[in-house]
Amino acid sequence: MTTGGSKGSGSRPDHPLERLIFFSDAVFAIAITLLIIDVHAPHVPLGSPDHAYIRALLDLAPSLFGFFVSFFVIGAFWAGHHRAFALAGHYSDILNGPNLMMLCSVVFMPFTTSFMSHNIGTLVPTQVYNLSLVATGLLNIRLVRIVTSPPVVSEAVSAERIAIVRARGPAVVLGALCAMLVAFWDPRFSQMALITIPLWLRLLRVWAMRRFAAAHP
Repeated sequence: MTTGGSKGSGSRPDHPLERLIFFSDAVFAIAITLLIIDVHAPHVPLGSPDHAYIRALLDLAPSLFGFFVSFFVIGAFWAGHHRAFALAGHYSDILNGPNLMMLCSVVFMPFTTSFMSHNIGTLVPTQVYNLSLVATGLLNIRLVRIVTSPPVVSEAVSAERIAIVRARGPAVVLGALCAMLVAFWDPRFSQMALITIPLWLRLLRVWAMRRFAAAHP
């Protein structure tokens, strides 16, 4: 069932669509905030020497590393969600299920981050984290395709813009797959492979533009 409705004044989207976007933003904000809850400030006895404080901070390095990696990964998912829904012009009930599934996967990430951070350098926790990224990425690709297709997408959006936005989706999946491969070699360096995500974004954007140009000479 699709609720076309009026777009209100100007280019304002349907009210149910705005509510869905506001709800999604709130879930992203909660998920990204939950990441820091697992990082507890170290308790060092008063009067301890400076090196004791430094040692306590170094002991937090795995948790801090997991926090920063997941913070920017969730941030990338939020940016992609924002970018896709900026192209939406109408609300449809078909959005609810895929959007909730993607958000559920995002909210699960603080758990997988904690699991990995407390077992840094071990294969299973590292791969559980990577698998959660792949799952979230695939759910995000599905959601973006729905948002950028009728009856949701705005009629004013160009086909080129849709192609570029869709092409960005696989970047996190490809980065996570690289991390999975590295984990089988050495789990300690797995998350370093996630720095390839910006590279995948650039390559996918170039590929999408060239593909569009070839299809629309």
